[in-house]
Amino acid sequence: MKLLRIICHMGIYEYTRMPFGIKNAPAYHQRMMDTIFQEEISEGWMVVYINDITIYSETWEDHVQYIDRVLSKCTPINLQISLKKCNFGKQELLALGHKVSGLSPAIDQNKGPAVILRPVPKNIKEMKSFLGISSYYRNHITNFAHITSSLYKLCSKDVVFEITKERRDAYGMIKHEQTNAPVLILPEFELPFKLYIDAACSQGLGAALNQRKIEDGEPREVVI
Repeated sequence: MKLLRIICHMGIYEYTRMPFGIKNAPAYHQRMMDTIFQEEISEGWMVVYINDITIYSETWEDHVQYIDRVLSKCTPINLQISLKKCNFGKQELLALGHKVSGLSPAIDQNKGPAVILRPVPKNIKEMKSFLGISSYYRNHITNFAHITSSLYKLCSKDVVFEITKERRDAYGMIKHEQTNAPVLILPEFELPFKLYIDAACSQGLGAALNQRKIEDGEPREVVI
């Protein structure tokens, strides 16, 4: 914090808490949280992403016990929690752009309108931003690499940035897939898997891991 001191006519001031905007603040905070909750994370029922904590359990009794353990660690070190941002005992929740449940992960469709209304990129910077966000959901989008190949070529320095019909169609297809992506299922290891591959495609290498659910016998894509 000494490096962040502010000198003015009223004296020298420094932060008493980590401020927003510091480049290494997220990594520092993540390391702190991982250290505090090392035992809980290693037991496999807790995930920490910077300042977001997710607790999952198979029974309500375990869930209450886990919450009590976490709160008991927060109290003595004055780690404060915003109650209005907490959700307790939920069957599903929104986390990092996904709707997460005990059954399957899916894309958070609350972001759908923003995706649909997003205009066609006008330069390399905007195209890289779009591809970066879209790639985050590539597990949900069939043939992602093949569809976006022409868009990625636009990001090269020696290529003239031109939105052709092919690229405009690819852009629209990716937007459509993000808002209509299939819900992936969690693997059931007692059931057989089927791996489908496509090494004959002209660009990239395609593969899909499926399972047939007992309920309806239909093949479903498995999250990896």
